[in-house]
Amino acid sequence: MNIPPSQTGTVKHLVDRRPEMSGEDLAANLVPPPQFATASFDSYRPDDDYPSQAAAVDYLRTFSAGAVPKKPKLFSRKPKQDAVKPGVYLDGGFGVGKTHLLAALWHAEPGTRKYFGTFIEYTALVGALGYSGTVKLLSGSTLICIDEFELDDPGDTMMMTRLLTELAAQGTRLAATSNTPPNALGEGRFAAQDFLREIHSLASTFETLRIDGVDYRRRAIEGHCATATDAEIDTALEQATASGSSMTDDDFSALIEHLAVVHPSRFIRLLDNVDEIALRDVTQLDSQAAALRLVAFIDRVYDAQLPIIASGIPLDTVFSEEMLSGGFRKKYLRAMSRMISLTTQS
Repeated sequence: MNIPPSQTGTVKHLVDRRPEMSGEDLAANLVPPPQFATASFDSYRPDDDYPSQAAAVDYLRTFSAGAVPKKPKLFSRKPKQDAVKPGVYLDGGFGVGKTHLLAALWHAEPGTRKYFGTFIEYTALVGALGYSGTVKLLSGSTLICIDEFELDDPGDTMMMTRLLTELAAQGTRLAATSNTPPNALGEGRFAAQDFLREIHSLASTFETLRIDGVDYRRRAIEGHCATATDAEIDTALEQATASGSSMTDDDFSALIEHLAVVHPSRFIRLLDNVDEIALRDVTQLDSQAAALRLVAFIDRVYDAQLPIIASGIPLDTVFSEEMLSGGFRKKYLRAMSRMISLTTQS
């Protein structure tokens, strides 16, 4: 790694961090990420070409209120109220605003006992507190939001289904989006039937909202991730230091190796007090396990909206053609979209 002598001892490296998180820390972090700290139904901008987006907003407003008015029948005195199902599943491709809407729903919930987290964060919570401890912590909550519900680990899926079944029986409402299962068909979207099949014991409690659209990050962004030379990274580091900004500097391959020894639920802690990320000598990945770790890492970087400056090959080309034709294709496409956005911010 080429680090200017003037920067030695002052530049932060992600590979030097060994974050630890207790069960209490994990629970305290079950809130929308900073990017969605102020997300609301009003701040969501539906694409007029896809009416399902505005329809989803309307339904979620109703879901938040707890009931939907039904058109009164002839001679009836009052409109009836149909109880809304206690769960809602947002079904759509990446970049159509599912996480924004999920966070908006969380913010609209008036109760103080509400939680928002990724599937990985909830499973990490069970790992830290145990199943019964997690049930005890989450019992009494009014709303549980699960972003990126993983369908490719049968054990974790069954455990989460059991957990949500117990909470739903207590009156907790549920809202979820999901990641793609292995070998799922379809480009850039997550099939509702896959989600409902995997949580079969809970399926009847969920109303499915299909949200059509195109990835908003690609609406104005074409081509590949922006790349830089090592000399340009050196200059960026000097400017960051001079301005008091916190910029990390890591070799790409070394970071990929480091991610293997950090639990994905702790990736967010790698980014504490970081304003920008520099990656040097980006190369194509040859391990699917490493590629999936990068996807999880980029998700957290994107949540934090940290610009990336990188040398080597464009970051969106790190996944091989074999990976892109496999069962995790849609995860890789989402990460590529997010990396294009992050590198063009730099």
